[in-house]
Amino acid sequence: MQLETVLAGGLWNTHVDSSQLENVILNLAINARDAMPAGGKLTIETSNGHLDDEYAKIHPDAVAGQYVLVTVTDTGIGMSHDVMKKAFDPFFTTKSPGLGTGFGLSQVYGFVKQSGGHVSIYSERGHGTAFKLYLPRSYRDDEVQKPSVLTNAIVYSCPREVILVVEDDEEVREIALETFRELGYTVLSADCGETALHQIDDNPQIDLLFTDIVMPGMNGRDLAKESARRHPGLKILYTSGYMPNAVVHNATLGPREELISKPYSVEQLSEKVRDILGRPSMTVEAIL
Repeated sequence: MQLETVLAGGLWNTHVDSSQLENVILNLAINARDAMPAGGKLTIETSNGHLDDEYAKIHPDAVAGQYVLVTVTDTGIGMSHDVMKKAFDPFFTTKSPGLGTGFGLSQVYGFVKQSGGHVSIYSERGHGTAFKLYLPRSYRDDEVQKPSVLTNAIVYSCPREVILVVEDDEEVREIALETFRELGYTVLSADCGETALHQIDDNPQIDLLFTDIVMPGMNGRDLAKESARRHPGLKILYTSGYMPNAVVHNATLGPREELISKPYSVEQLSEKVRDILGRPSMTVEAIL
């Protein structure tokens, strides 16, 4: 089993109990170990994060604002949607009798909520799980004052630019579609790689393929490679619930490919898309 740590420079401060945080990371590491019986990779990552108002509307237990983000990602067996919904319930466990109490993840949830933060799970069966701990940014020792508004501006487009959104989760797909419409793009959608290829064939005017990496059937990278072969000049932007460093370290993404992690703000998405659409197109070989 391999352990990777990716610790951000310029990390903000947060005010939490250090011993409890240590216990939380230990609990998540133990769960990751148990989810990788044949071995795998565990990535612990820190970064500065932001939850916007749109995310808070969808997740009532989250508060919009700036956070210190601690992410623990494994390449294990993953969770089903039903298991993810119950994961933080006290005494819930998928382990055999005598091998687990189910108390570890409820402790994780309790610590994060007690600290005024937010915790989310992203998981795909057979591909792994990422736990994201959003701990509120503390300004106690900062010289800068808390900003009242985002410093990044939303960059709008014109309806002539067309984006194909490929996402197997219906709720996430609808949110992405609505966001792109608000930004001024014309959008098309697909719930799987096979449907997306039909859209590519029928709509050669598509400028950008915005696709989840991990999907049932054809994955995002295979879809991107085949789409670029059929539609030379197509721009590619991947999205995933996993953090970028975990995706790259697990060889899911090439070094020249672009990814935006879920959840992303409207500002982050608009800036990333405008940046990619303004670049020269990648060749099929660059996507391999």
